[in-house]
Amino acid sequence: MDIKRLYFIDIIRAFAILMMLQGHFIDTLLANSYRDLNDPTYSLWSYFRGITAPTFFTISGLIFTYLLLNSKEKGLEKERMIKGITRGGFLIAIGYLLRVPLFSWLTGTFNTSFLAIDVLQIIGLSLILIISFYFISNKKTILFSIITFIFGITIFITEPLYRSLNITAIPLFINNYISKSNGSIFTIIPWSGFVCFGAFLATIFHKNVFKKSFKKIIITFFICFGFILIFCSSKILVYFSKLTDSQLLMDAASYNYLFTRFGNVLLIFAFFFSLEKYLKSSLILKIGQKTLSIYVIHFIIIYGSFTGLGLKKIIGKSLNPTEAIIGAILFLIVVCLLSFYYAKTNTFLYLKLRKVFNKIKK
Repeated sequence: MDIKRLYFIDIIRAFAILMMLQGHFIDTLLANSYRDLNDPTYSLWSYFRGITAPTFFTISGLIFTYLLLNSKEKGLEKERMIKGITRGGFLIAIGYLLRVPLFSWLTGTFNTSFLAIDVLQIIGLSLILIISFYFISNKKTILFSIITFIFGITIFITEPLYRSLNITAIPLFINNYISKSNGSIFTIIPWSGFVCFGAFLATIFHKNVFKKSFKKIIITFFICFGFILIFCSSKILVYFSKLTDSQLLMDAASYNYLFTRFGNVLLIFAFFFSLEKYLKSSLILKIGQKTLSIYVIHFIIIYGSFTGLGLKKIIGKSLNPTEAIIGAILFLIVVCLLSFYYAKTNTFLYLKLRKVFNKIKK
């Protein structure tokens, strides 16, 4: 067994991508008449769907940083940093490409909807941000750990300041990274905060993963701080707001979804890390290693990338709960099978992009 490999990371990635698939499928196709938050089943589904993105962003920061810190021990950190920048650029490019309405363009119809920002652009830019922090910290792990932690805390606390931010004076291409007013699903703030917290956790794993009792300690840490963030973070913010007479902290406490969501992420980490040896099947690990292919394929099928003919347009919000559940299960199976046996494109493009980057560097 490779003791350096954190199998629970791939397990969580598999969980997050499958949750994203079923979430997108049901949200896109379930009829509006069944969307009742007073219904316990729908309310529970909606709650867990809200945890998916924070989990995905956090685990992305953790795995990338863990590999980066491991490469430092082998003297390969420069190559890993270059690979990370290339990876970040590749994710950003794919994110835009998936929204290109190719058929509309060919018929002479143009709009700016393809400039909207989604998961891939945020992860890509966040990876580049992490590399920047690593460079600024002079590749010192402790300093890097402090920077990423402070950055995550700051972004979460200051969320009220940029909650409705929309700077129309700057180009739309840039504005979409900070504002949802033009159709962006995610913005760099606050979501890069989850990626940075993942990077911070990676520094803890890298430094302590070989210690005998580390697994028990970190699982206990995840559980304790997870519950603290879920049930007490708002009270803590209110306490410090009164102590410092800070309206910002009070505003953050009144709409405290970031710290509570991160608390949920920590509990998910604890759950899957504690069950790692039971869930370490080849199928689950393979799904966790194919997240990009799965994401691209599911996006094309649901939203109709390039053609505009996806399930969203063909079926629309017309399914009842039973149809939506059965359809989601079939959708997960089909997308995963396609990613396992037919998705070679992303690897090919990624290798080509790295070759181009290396030539430019020379």
